[in-house]
Amino acid sequence: MEYAKALKLGQKAYRGAAMKGEYPYLPALDEILECVDVQGEVNLGLVDIPLDKIVGTKTVGRKNAFAVNYMPLMAEKSEFASKWNHVYQYQLQTGVSDPIVAYEYMNRFYVLEGNKRVSVLKFFHASSIEGSVIRVVPKPTEDPENKLYYEFMDFYSRTKINYIWFSKLGSFARLVKAMGKGTEEVWTEEERREFSSLYAEFSKLYKDKGGEKLPITTGDALLFCLSIYPYPQWKEKPLSQKKSDLEKLWGELPLLKHSPEKALVLEPTQETEAGLVSLFLSLANSKALKVAFIHDKQLENSSWTYSHELGKSYLEQAFGNQIMTSSYFLEGQNLDEEGLLQKAIDEKNHIIFTTHQRFLSASLKMALEHPNIKFLNCSVNRPFGALRTYYGRMYEAKFLCGMIAGAMCENDKIAYLADYPIYGTFANINAFALGARMTNPRARIYLNWASDKTQDLDQMLQREHISMISDMDMIRPYRNTRKFGLYVKNGEEYQALAFPVWNWGKFYEQIIRNILRGTWNKTPDVKEKKALNYWWGISGGVIDVITSQNLPDGLEQLIQLMKQEIYSERFHPFQGSLPQQGGTVLGEKGSVLSSEQIITMDWLAENVIGQIPRMSDLTREARTMVALQSSFSVEDESEV
Repeated sequence: MEYAKALKLGQKAYRGAAMKGEYPYLPALDEILECVDVQGEVNLGLVDIPLDKIVGTKTVGRKNAFAVNYMPLMAEKSEFASKWNHVYQYQLQTGVSDPIVAYEYMNRFYVLEGNKRVSVLKFFHASSIEGSVIRVVPKPTEDPENKLYYEFMDFYSRTKINYIWFSKLGSFARLVKAMGKGTEEVWTEEERREFSSLYAEFSKLYKDKGGEKLPITTGDALLFCLSIYPYPQWKEKPLSQKKSDLEKLWGELPLLKHSPEKALVLEPTQETEAGLVSLFLSLANSKALKVAFIHDKQLENSSWTYSHELGKSYLEQAFGNQIMTSSYFLEGQNLDEEGLLQKAIDEKNHIIFTTHQRFLSASLKMALEHPNIKFLNCSVNRPFGALRTYYGRMYEAKFLCGMIAGAMCENDKIAYLADYPIYGTFANINAFALGARMTNPRARIYLNWASDKTQDLDQMLQREHISMISDMDMIRPYRNTRKFGLYVKNGEEYQALAFPVWNWGKFYEQIIRNILRGTWNKTPDVKEKKALNYWWGISGGVIDVITSQNLPDGLEQLIQLMKQEIYSERFHPFQGSLPQQGGTVLGEKGSVLSSEQIITMDWLAENVIGQIPRMSDLTREARTMVALQSSFSVEDESEV
C-alpha cells in the first residue's frame, strides 16, 4: 500500500519533468563525469548526508528505477517493489541504520549502494542518512560554479558542514566571518552542533514563509539575515522575534538574485512641466522636510565629510526654509552606527543620508524597521529595496586627468596616489592610465597606495625621478596645501593642472526634488526593480573636472571636447580592447565594459607599474574599508 503511494509520487514527478522537457529519471554520475576533467578522488569516510543533497545514482544501472524525486517507477508486483517494501517495514520497526555508499561531486551525492534506503527515507521526509562517501574533485577552472565548489571544499575541511550552499562567490568566507571565526580556524563539535541547530530553525522559518519559491538558497537568505542581525544577537532572540525580523527583511530576499545593473540609475530624471508644477505646489504647501546627514568623521578631519557638507550647504541654498538640515558625526561620539542613526530617527528626520559605507548595514536595518523614513547610503551597487545607495562615476574625471598628465609629463612617468583597494578605486586608476595612454602611448603610471604601510610616495618620486603626480582628489578643510588633484612638483613648488570634483549638492538637490514632487517611487530608468542605486557621472552633474590656467590652450580645448563626448555618451573611457597586467586583454574593438564590470573591477591596466597590496600591509583603517566593501576577504594575505 505504501509502495503504491510512493509509485504515484514517482509517476507524477516523471510526468512533470517530461512535460517540461527535463530528464525524468535520476542522473547517473558516471555519465556526468564523461564530460568532466577530474583531478582525483578523496575518501571522506562516514558522513552525515543531507537527503536533499542526494540527487542521483553512481552508475547507469539503477537510474531508470526511480523518478527524478527518488520515488520508485517499477511495477507494484515486481521484485523491486517487494524489496522496497521490505526496507520500508525495516524503517518502521527498527530504523534504517546501515550506511549507504555514495560519491560526492560538486556537493551533490550519487548513491552506489543503498538507493532503496534513500528512496524510503525520502518518502518518510527524513533529513539525513549516514554514508561512506568518496569525493570526486574536478580540476579547477574559471567557471563560477567550479570556483564556488572550491570555496566550499575549503569551508568543509574546517567545519565538516555540507548542508548549506550559496549562489555567490565569497559567501562561505563571509559566513565564517559572520560566525566570528577565522578562515583557518577548525570548528569544534559544539560549534557545529550550535550552527546546525540555528540553520535547521532558520530553514523551517524560511520554508514555512515560502522561501522555496524564491530564486536564492536558504544559505543566501541566512547570510543576508546575519548581515543585519549579527549572529550573537540572532541566536539569543526568541522564536517569535526571529519570525518578526524575517518578515521585515522578506521583501529584500528576491533582490539578492537580481542583476545589479538592473538597479542602476545612471542619469537624473528629467524634469517635466507637470513635475515642476507639482514641485511648486509641494514647496508652497508642505511642511519643512527634515534632512539628516550622518558622517563617519568630523568635518575638520575628513575631506570626504567636507565634500558632503558642501553638498548640504548647496541643498540649503536651493530650498531655503522648505527644508531643515542637520549633521551627525560618529567620530567623538559615545555611540555606534545604529545608535547614531537612532538619534537622527528620534529627532524626527524624514530623510537620512549616510555618507560612508560603514553605515551600510545599520542603514539597512533601520530602513527595514522604519519604512516611513527614506534612507540612502553612499556606496555602490547594493541589491536593497528598503535602502537606496548613491555614488559617482569618478572614473570619467580620472580619464580626463590622465589625458592631461600624459600630454604634459616630461619623462613618460606619472605617479598616482590611491587610497583604499576597494571597488571604484581600480576603475579610477585604470581610467587615468587609459587617458594617459591616449595622449602619450609611452606613459607609465607608478602606483602608490596611501593605505599601504610599506610604501612611501616621496621615496618613489625621488627614486623614479617623477614630477607629475595625481594626488588625493580633495583637501581637508582649513589646510593650506597645493598637494591635491593633478600637479607638477618642481622642488618645493607645486604647479596645479587639474582636479576632479564631487558635486554632491547636485545629487542631493535632485533627490529632494523627486521626493517633493512625488516621483520617489516613479523612476522610469529602471524596469522590474525595487532596488535603486544612483550612479551618476559628468552628465548628471555629480562629477566634473576643474582645469588650471596653466594648461596650454590646445590641451584645454581637447579636454573640454572629450568632456562633452563623455557627457553625450559618444565616448566611453572603457571601450575597445583593454590590456591588463600579465598580458590578458579584456574587451575588443567596438565593445564597452558593462557597469557591473566597471564597478567590480579588480585588475590593473598594462601601463600601471605597481600592484594591489596584501591585506597584511594595509593600515587598520584600510582593512576596515576593504572588509566593508568585500573587494576581497579580510583574512586574505595573498595579492589579489
